[in-house]
Amino acid sequence: MVESGQKIVIFTLINTFSMITFIGEYTCKLDTKGRVILPSAFKKQMTGNNQERFVIKKDIFEKCLVLFPFDEWERQNRILRKKINPYKKEHNKFLRQFFKGMAEVVLDSNNRLLIPKRLLDEVEVEKEVIMAGQYGKIEIWAKNLYEKIEVGDDEFAGMAENIMEGLVDETDE
Repeated sequence: MVESGQKIVIFTLINTFSMITFIGEYTCKLDTKGRVILPSAFKKQMTGNNQERFVIKKDIFEKCLVLFPFDEWERQNRILRKKINPYKKEHNKFLRQFFKGMAEVVLDSNNRLLIPKRLLDEVEVEKEVIMAGQYGKIEIWAKNLYEKIEVGDDEFAGMAENIMEGLVDETDE
């Protein structure tokens, strides 16, 4: 708030950050050092100044890696801080496991990411990966494992019914 003569001017900072939805699925080759080129389509989908820094970690549910743009990673941490009490033993164990093995990676001048070998080994990546877009993250799969993912049409339709029931006509808030 700033007083200007007899007028009071109030400045409000609005957080305009919204989660990126990465669109696309790309086959990428690793070089001998474990570097992979970030698909240009993903780079174009990111906004803001922080397009070079990422956090990479093993996924909680699947045998793949997840790559978070740094801004999205910070948003995830804010959510986590609201739910976690590090002075509770179970919460502390969760935090330790959640952060285990993660790394910060940075795009080099050739748009390559150096993925730590220990993470590549953990998800059985050899020479090719599939980078698949998601809400706020990019999944990185060993190509042979990604190709085995299969949900039948009927099973997928059932999931859609259960998850999306009643949501189609709702508007954004």
